[in-house]
Amino acid sequence: MMFAGKVALITGATSGIGAATALAFAGQGARVIIVGRNEARGREICRGCAERGGEARFCAADLARAEEARRIVDVALDRYGRLDIAFNNAGYQEPRAPLAEQPDEAFDRVLATNLGSVFHAMKREIAVMLGQGGGVIVNNASVSGVRNSNTGLALYAASKAAVVSLTRSAAMEYAPQNIRINAVSPGRVVTPMMLASKIADMNAVAAGLPLRRMGEPEEVAAAVLWLASDAAAFVVGHNLAVDGGFLAQ
Repeated sequence: MMFAGKVALITGATSGIGAATALAFAGQGARVIIVGRNEARGREICRGCAERGGEARFCAADLARAEEARRIVDVALDRYGRLDIAFNNAGYQEPRAPLAEQPDEAFDRVLATNLGSVFHAMKREIAVMLGQGGGVIVNNASVSGVRNSNTGLALYAASKAAVVSLTRSAAMEYAPQNIRINAVSPGRVVTPMMLASKIADMNAVAAGLPLRRMGEPEEVAAAVLWLASDAAAFVVGHNLAVDGGFLAQ
């Protein structure tokens, strides 16, 4: 129970990597704030957290809106009086199309969700952690932000590259105040977003990875928990790829 008594805030927590991470934190004793837009799924994840011995509360929010990204931190404070860990995981991927064919509103939504929500949430998270003497933040980036091999998803790749840069810059600013900030970059992981991306042949994608298989959300969750734990106490400003060897090729 390495997170017993800790409070963890997880955005995009009603499916995929976010849900797996919420359940994993709860299984290690954390009190979890689950943030998402699907209330039914949020309640379901809360029940799963309770079954694993943790405690959870669902908070409905549209994180593309700056005020909502800030408000969720205050929900954690109102409920538990502190915030020890934040996993900024909410994301959106535009419908696949060449850049010149992407509508302006796709740019606005991708950047607001993938980058804006991280920026606004981090501002509030950092302020709280400064007041309590420290904390841990993990941002969900993507291997697409390091090396984009996907045609038609330029906006997603650009937003994730910005998350990596934002993470590193913030990490350098706040490490002296005992706030550790890192990122995790999933590769080809089986999530609702991946399944909705209209990949023609998932088996071919898996065969192109050194491990010859797709990743699972629980494998990314394990990396997030490690980054948030005392075992990673000397890890700052790092972007941890959980990608089956994709970036090593």
